[in-house]
Amino acid sequence: MFTPTEDENRRLLRARDALDRDYAQPIDVPAVAALAYMSPAHFSRRFRGLFGETPHRHLQRRRVERACALLRDTTLPVTDVALAVGFASLGTFSRTFTAIVGRSPSRYRRETHPVDVPVCFTKAWTRRPSSFG
Repeated sequence: MFTPTEDENRRLLRARDALDRDYAQPIDVPAVAALAYMSPAHFSRRFRGLFGETPHRHLQRRRVERACALLRDTTLPVTDVALAVGFASLGTFSRTFTAIVGRSPSRYRRETHPVDVPVCFTKAWTRRPSSFG
């Protein structure tokens, strides 16, 4: 039985990081597989074995996660949200979003409210380092 090597796992992590970072760009499996120095078929099998989902599904989920934040926290039209997160059509976006979230994008927006972050956390996150040692 084939045992994954540490080097192969690192290459797969690098490829997953590229998917996470460039989710809004047009990305295809062969291009990401090349980052891991693997054939597309081998890459897809190994990716699924390591992360529990295919590269394409991971990318879709990442795009939908970002779309949830945009729908919740902005007033952008749903079509603009779909394009901003990398979907080429509103139909594909709506179908994928509904399959993953269980609600349509419009319904998600109606039923979800912006996340309120307590002021103390915001101040702590944005505080500049002290100049007093």
